Order: sequence, then C-alpha cells, then structure tokens
Amino acid sequence: MELSAIYKNSTIWFFTGSQHLYGEDIFAQIKDHSEKICAALSASQYCPVTIQFRSLLTTPDEIYKAMAAANVDPACAGVVLWMHTFSPAKMWIRGLQNIKKPVLHLHTQFNRDIPFETIDMDFMNLNQSAHGDREFGFMTARLGVNREIVAGHFTEERVQKSVGEWARVAVAWKDSQGMKVARFGDNMREVAVTEGDKVEAQIKFGYSVNGYGVGDLVKYIDSVSDTDAARLADSYNDLYDVAADLRKGGEHYASLLYAAKQEAGLEKFLLDGNFSAFTTTFEDLHGLDQLPGFACQRMMAKGYGFGAEGDWKTSAFVHTVKVIAYGRDKGTSFMEDYTYHFDPANTMVLGAHMLEVCPSLASGKVKLELHALGIGGKKEPVRMVFNSAPGNAINATIIDMGNRFRMIVNEVEAVAPRELPKLPVARVLLKPKPDLATAAASWILAGGAHHTVYSNSVSSEQFAMLARLADIEVVNINGASSLDSVRNEIRWNEMYYGIRGLI
Repeated sequence: MELSAIYKNSTIWFFTGSQHLYGEDIFAQIKDHSEKICAALSASQYCPVTIQFRSLLTTPDEIYKAMAAANVDPACAGVVLWMHTFSPAKMWIRGLQNIKKPVLHLHTQFNRDIPFETIDMDFMNLNQSAHGDREFGFMTARLGVNREIVAGHFTEERVQKSVGEWARVAVAWKDSQGMKVARFGDNMREVAVTEGDKVEAQIKFGYSVNGYGVGDLVKYIDSVSDTDAARLADSYNDLYDVAADLRKGGEHYASLLYAAKQEAGLEKFLLDGNFSAFTTTFEDLHGLDQLPGFACQRMMAKGYGFGAEGDWKTSAFVHTVKVIAYGRDKGTSFMEDYTYHFDPANTMVLGAHMLEVCPSLASGKVKLELHALGIGGKKEPVRMVFNSAPGNAINATIIDMGNRFRMIVNEVEAVAPRELPKLPVARVLLKPKPDLATAAASWILAGGAHHTVYSNSVSSEQFAMLARLADIEVVNINGASSLDSVRNEIRWNEMYYGIRGLI
C-alpha cells in the first residue's frame, strides 16, 4: 500500500470564469492571475497536491466540456471554480448539473487591497470577484450543487489551509471510488452494528465489499517460505522492542516466524487483489494457528483499512481517513471504546482492542510480546504493546440507520498514558468532549458503534466534508454540545431525511 502514489496520481483542476464583455486584452491578465494563484496554492505547505490552472471559461459550451473532461479524467480529484469577473451564471447551468467531482468555490481576488488613490473603472472591471462570485453562488445554490466554499485572499494562511484540507478530502474521495474491501469470514455472530447494506454503501461511498474464505488467506500464508519469514522477522528487531523469548533462539521464536508469515501472506493477498481494506473475525480462524492481529497492525501502518469482527464499514473508513491524513499522520487507527474511568474529578475512556490498534499512534518504541488472548481458541498471538501519544483527536464512526448512513464524530483529547503492567495491548486514554457523561450519552443516543476510526491528524470539519460528499448524515459531538443539542440535531435530521424520502 503506497499512500504516496494516491497523491502522486491526483491533481486538482482550477477553472476561472469570465465573459466576452470586457475585450480580449483582459483575458491575458485573467489567465496570468489564475496561474499565479494556482502556483501560490500549490506551493503552500498545506496543499498536498498540485492545483493546475486548466482554462478560462467564457461560454456555456466551454463550461460544459470542461466539467465533462474533469468527470472522466482519472487523475482529477476535484475542481476549484473562481469567477475573476462577472460570469453570467446561466452559462454554468449545464456544466454544474453534470459535474461529478468534488467542487470548491474559491471566493478570492488577485489583488489583496483596494488601491484607493488610483482605482478606476478599468481596475473595477477586471477585479470584480465580489460581483462575479455572488452571481455564481446563486446558481450553485439554486441547483443544489454539493460544494465547499472558501472565502478570503489566496495568500492568507487560513485560506491556503482550508483549500489544502478540502484537497485532502477530495483525493480520499477519489480513492474511495472503486476501493475494494476484502472480508475474511463473516461478521461476528449476532452483532448488529457491524452489519449494513453493502449495495447502498457502494452507491454512497464508491467502494465494494466482498467475502473470501479464510482458507483463501491460509493458502497465501502457507506459501511464505521459512527464509522469507525469517528475513521479515529479523527486520522487527530494528523497529520494535522484541521480547527475548521471541528473538531468534528464544522459546517462542516459532510464534514470531508464524506472525511474519501471516503478515507476508496477508499483504500478498491484498496486493494481488488490489484491496485497500479488509476485515477478520475471531469466530472464523479455521486453518490459522493464531489470530492475525499483529499482521493487521502492520497492514494498518502501511495504509490499509481494517475492521475487526467483520466490520467492513469501519475498515473502509479507516483507509479513507489514512488517505486524508497522509504526509502529516500523527496517528490513525481502528479503535474501540473498551472501559471507563468514572472518577468524578478525572473521567476517561480506555480505548483499545484485543490486538488490532495501529502503531502509528504509539508514543515511544513499540514492544513486541506473546500473550494468551483468552478468546478465539487459538495459540497465543504475537502482539504490539504500546501507549498512544497525548493530543487532540477525533473518534468517528459510520452506522447504517436503514434509510441512510449516519456519521458520528466526537472530538476527544488523548491524555498522558498510565502504566498498565498487566494489560498487554495497544491502548489510548481519552477524554471525550465536552465530558464523558455527555459524550457517551450523546453517542449512544445517536446509535454510535463501539468500533471507531481514531485520528490525531484529521479535523472534524474534514469528516463533515467527507459526509457531505457522500451525501450522508453527520452528527458532531464537541466541546459545545449538550445532550439536548444533540437530541435536537437528531430530531431535525430525522425530519429532513423523512421529508426527503417523500420527495
């Protein structure tokens, strides 16, 4: 999994609107201004991809052809639209009705300041984005175009950061179209929240989900040679603090070799099938000596999405969030709220899982140890043991409400780790916002799953952008939330989706 290739093969297209009213000479200035804006945005530390000026659009046919070209170009992740002058918006109707890529309306202008002493009508005619973008904004509103809007001068850090944040979501959305998720085994028996409508998920999010027998994976694992497994196991010594009994010559070295075979076999299966995400379940491990938790951790560190107990929605979600976070990822992982600390003076949540938490979250060097799992009926699995770094983060989930998908986002703060000498798992201590009682009650009120995507690197607004692109509901729980405010938000959403279902 090369997340860098996803960005390397992506571009944002930039189009500028005008009209044939001001004379041909002005077009050269408009193109020059557009190219300089694109260069400044592309050079920004916040922009992960090239923003390429494509063309000046001045007629309905030009606009339609430009939007159609963006739709079919596999490298185009989204389009930025800017009206340098007045651009009569009826020209944009056909093009906007047909655009399928993410849209950002950049409300800017080339000059930052009004030249009060020298401004004349020629300057006014050229620099009238305040005029043109409002005409264009009416048409996007009238047509209900799904778009983001960023307003301000293109040299401002705030503006560049907002454009870059959107560009990351646009690239992740492009990657999601055609993403493949492999499910080894089925969902954990009798569990509700990991179920869902895979057909509707493909319609909404673009990814496909298909099942594979665990035996298919076992064949790949068994085909890994002892030599290749030993070479991979040796590399762990440089990356992790490997327990003595797992090192070469140690009592349980064979378990480490088997974990290496699981990793190599799983990665080969995913690469051969061009999968970006996968699931496992401890209720279907036929042919495996141990739960492949370590292999799942290693795959997540490489950018793959993972969901335990057959949770394909979270698996795909993890990968998409890793794409958004690429290049600045301080930690993104599959996560589960496990147990509470209800001390009134310091309420917290312990987030963990049996094994499968991504080491991108780790604070300090990861330990590699062998411990009994106590579930699944298999041999003791190799696992990573670490604490997660403190800092602001997001816990998010996607659930299937029957008539729609709902994304639930909770802003949290990871706190300094505590010593947990008898709990050999990867873990994080969280303080949900606004507080544990309100956040937990709100999460449960919204139907939030016990599995989440946890990320230190993606903002709540980016999660909301992703929800808007997928046209799904989003519920945000943050420092300003109360149980009543979340209850009212859910009521309004129920009304909105109920009415929309009747139209």
